[in-house]
Amino acid sequence: MRRLSVLSVLFVTFAAVQAEDGKSLHLSSPDGGQTVDFFQTRKAEGKHEVCYRIRFKGKDVLGSSRAGLDMDNRVWEKALGVRNLVQPECWMDNLTVDSVSYSSHDVWWHPLYGERSSVRDCYNGGVLYLSKKDGSDYRTNIEVRAYDEGIAFRYFFPEHPKSIFHKVVADLTEYAFPEGTKAWCEEWAQATFEHKDVSEIDVPVERALTLELPNGVWTAITDADVDDWCLTRFRSSEARRSTLESVMYSPVDIVTYYATPWKVVMSADKPGQLLENNDIVLNLNPPCEIPDADSWVKPGKIMRATKMTTESGLKVIDFCAEHKIPYMLFDWQWYMPCTSHDGDATKVVAAVDMPKVIAYGKERGVGVWLYVNQHALMKQARTLFPVLREWGVVGFKSGFVQYASHRWATWLHELVRLAADNHLMMNIHDEFRPSGFSRTYPNLLTQEGYVAMRNGPMPLTT
Repeated sequence: MRRLSVLSVLFVTFAAVQAEDGKSLHLSSPDGGQTVDFFQTRKAEGKHEVCYRIRFKGKDVLGSSRAGLDMDNRVWEKALGVRNLVQPECWMDNLTVDSVSYSSHDVWWHPLYGERSSVRDCYNGGVLYLSKKDGSDYRTNIEVRAYDEGIAFRYFFPEHPKSIFHKVVADLTEYAFPEGTKAWCEEWAQATFEHKDVSEIDVPVERALTLELPNGVWTAITDADVDDWCLTRFRSSEARRSTLESVMYSPVDIVTYYATPWKVVMSADKPGQLLENNDIVLNLNPPCEIPDADSWVKPGKIMRATKMTTESGLKVIDFCAEHKIPYMLFDWQWYMPCTSHDGDATKVVAAVDMPKVIAYGKERGVGVWLYVNQHALMKQARTLFPVLREWGVVGFKSGFVQYASHRWATWLHELVRLAADNHLMMNIHDEFRPSGFSRTYPNLLTQEGYVAMRNGPMPLTT
């Protein structure tokens, strides 16, 4: 890694050892508080199911819960000349465990900004290696980490020798909680919270999802490293009480080798500790990819100009300078029409002398941010961002962007990368939920959106 320095010596041990029965993986966190088991069960002749369970300080968090993904690769198999494979009912059915390996990891790293100046990345890890014996050359690894803060796992697909594309059509991962578990859930990112039994969540709800278990354990389920995947939410299983199933917003097309996002199950004695332990999400993302980030990525407060005029911009800059606020924002309508594909974000409305405002901001030590709607970002981001940098703009707020489908999720994260290439900081407006990508691209400073501003004060809004 080029940007972050390691404080302590990395200690990694790796043992390609076979589990006692060849089918199971058992891990405990470094402090012993979190434990997880992955194992395979036989449901019928030629049909297997991978399951897992989690405990915290000896208390059940998740009982035996299904793990895995379903795929439909038939078109790609046939297109590449593989036309004689027997298709199982579920893609995972004819995978079998080959071996298990274990490792440990302990490093410290420095985030560019955040709650702590140093973050410890310490876990015990394991991998469950599975493959098909039908001549398809399909392989899948389940990578598992046990942190003191919680358990994380993901699905990894080694490179396929025939380059068969994989189409993921369903996330089979379930979360089987103890009977009586309650969840604080919301249907979308800016919705009101509802307190429900996990068996009564009849529509998909957002992550992170906070839950109180009847045994006194507090749990949160979320994800990490989600730059190339679709939105995944949770809903009560119709087949099994007190169990949540995963709901993908859209199919996901992948090219191997490929790792899915991490699934994270955090557990603690008190709800506040879930927040205190949020470093687990950052640790599950790759290190910083911006070599010179510390020279231009500067978090700070920002104030919005409510009128799109030169005079308003200058007055806001004066206020910011006097109150040590490092940034000001021209929100929507500094270019028009801003909610149409016919808009052009390289052309400023006549009422704003943008060069004058930006130059004055530099004089007074106040950087200028601009709002840019998705329409302009779709149409002209690659030409717009160099223009904004040439103007002297320091950052932009992306407005009303989509992110839920695989297409839009990858587009939005590529937008962050493109902004970094042009030394632009970024604030995502609306429904986007963070998954730790700011560790890898710290120019993504924050995300915003709350329903109270639009609909009036409400007691249970985000």
